[in-house]
Amino acid sequence: MPMTFIKDRRGSAAVEFAFIAPIMLLMYFGLAEMTQAMMAGNRAQHVASTVGDLVSQTPAIDQQSLDDVWLVADAIMKPFPTGSLSMRITSVKADAAGTASLGSLHKARGSALPELTAVPTLPAGLLPANETILIAESSYTYTSPIQQTLPHPVTFKAIYYLKPRKSTEVLWVN
Repeated sequence: MPMTFIKDRRGSAAVEFAFIAPIMLLMYFGLAEMTQAMMAGNRAQHVASTVGDLVSQTPAIDQQSLDDVWLVADAIMKPFPTGSLSMRITSVKADAAGTASLGSLHKARGSALPELTAVPTLPAGLLPANETILIAESSYTYTSPIQQTLPHPVTFKAIYYLKPRKSTEVLWVN
């Protein structure tokens, strides 16, 4: 009888499955979590791009119009929650000597990107003399609903530099 028990292979597939199933499930849910995080990061980049693009198409913008742009950004992030989404749009202009200063437009929404009070550091050669650029930024903190393979929140940031399209500078209108 002991020899037949050793040679009996019935149930070996179930034992193998019991060893492999937890690893496969962890890989599956990890892949799902990573995919969701990548989608959130892509949408955060799209928010910065779209906010900058919309603002660059107008010669002047007021609070109501900017609130509408923020709503567009919220719509882009759907179905992800927008509570951790921060956005900032900043106008930077250079005088004839090439000295950069903040333009009249420097607004932010959310706590991760507060309004600027000084000129941000710009890449070399980006802002020639007598020119203006818009800087559109977004920051989004993704928290996984499963928190198995991504136990800590991940923050995605994006920054875009754009030229105003219909004027030399996008002005802030009170």
